[in-house]
Amino acid sequence: MVPTSSRIDHSSKIYGTSVLGENSIVLENVILGYPEHGILMKIIEQNKEIEDFEFPGCNIGPGALIRPNTTIFSNVKTGKNFKTGHNVMIRENTVIGENVLIGSNVLIDGNVSIGDNVSIQGNVYIPTNVLIEAHVFIGPCAVLANDKYPLRKAYKLKGPVLRKGASIGANATLLPDVEIGEGAMVAGGALVTKDVPPWKLALGAPAKIRDLPAELKQLNTI
Repeated sequence: MVPTSSRIDHSSKIYGTSVLGENSIVLENVILGYPEHGILMKIIEQNKEIEDFEFPGCNIGPGALIRPNTTIFSNVKTGKNFKTGHNVMIRENTVIGENVLIGSNVLIDGNVSIGDNVSIQGNVYIPTNVLIEAHVFIGPCAVLANDKYPLRKAYKLKGPVLRKGASIGANATLLPDVEIGEGAMVAGGALVTKDVPPWKLALGAPAKIRDLPAELKQLNTI
């Protein structure tokens, strides 16, 4: 469903029961509501076109700006003023709050929760089962992981938890199941292997915990 106050480029596609909020702009080659794997397999098994199959789409809040070549899967919900860069992919069962920016080439691999006023810069990878609270900043090329023993040992995938106001520097890597405390900062290029306490600084590889300078002890203004 596209309200008259919104604009969607003719090259873009909307699948399933997707809803686009008022005063939104969808640019070239965007796909909204792409069917997640289980739904896609049913469509293929029944030899149907995606357009002819009923399934839950995505729900995009009002005031969105979705830039070219973004793909948003089914069962994704965003709040108002959602913005993407180019070539973004957001997979199923992801919930995104208000005033969130997802930068170019970001991949969010599904089952992720993102709070209000979050900024995720370009080329970030976010795996399944990640919690990102409000006012979090994630710098470019940061990588979050969720599997401690890839292809070697059974492990319930669990990504990092980023508490309110945390900041993650460019090229940082966060290993599975670490918690970045409220207001904490992770320096650029850091390798975080253990929890970072609230309002502390993690730097180095592996990261060591240091005191956060007093002038940095304030929430991100996103």
